[in-house]
Amino acid sequence: MDTNITELLALSLPTIIMAIVAYYFFNLHSKNLSNQNKFEALTLRKKEGLPIKLQALERMVLFCDRINPIKLLIRVKPIDNSTNDYLQLLLKSIEQEFEHNSVQQIYISDDCWKIIITAKAAIIQKLKQVALESNDAQDLREKMMVTYQQTAPPTDTAISVIKSEVAKLI
Repeated sequence: MDTNITELLALSLPTIIMAIVAYYFFNLHSKNLSNQNKFEALTLRKKEGLPIKLQALERMVLFCDRINPIKLLIRVKPIDNSTNDYLQLLLKSIEQEFEHNSVQQIYISDDCWKIIITAKAAIIQKLKQVALESNDAQDLREKMMVTYQQTAPPTDTAISVIKSEVAKLI
C-alpha cells in the first residue's frame, strides 16, 4: 500500500507542479493584460485631452495679450477726460476678459495659473497707482504707455510660462 501511495505521489507531483506553474503564468498574463489595457486607456485619454489643454493655453495667451497694458490702452479709449472713469473702464475690461477665460484654469497647471493671476493683479495695481498720479484720462494713458515702453509688462512673463507649458505637452 505504501508503494501505491508513493507511486501515486510520484505520478501526481509533476501534474501538481505544472498546475502551480500554469496558475502562476496565467495570473502574470492576466496582470500584464490588465496593465496594458490601463495604459492604452490612459494614452487615449491623454490623446483626447491634449487638444483641450492646448486650446485652454491658447486662450490664456490671448487673455494675456488682451490685458497687455499698451494694447489695452490702444483698444479701450476714454469716454471722457475723467481719470477715475477711464480707470474704471480699463478695470472693467480686464475683469470681463478674465471672467470670460477663468474656466480655462481647470486645464492649466497651478503654477501657470498663479503667474497669470499675478500678471493680472500687477497690471491692475499699476493702473491704480498711475491713476492716482494722473491729472486726466489722457495723462493716465501717456504715463502707462511710457512705463511699459521702458519695462516689459507682466503679461510677457505669463506668456513665456504658458509657452513653456505648451512645450512640455508637445
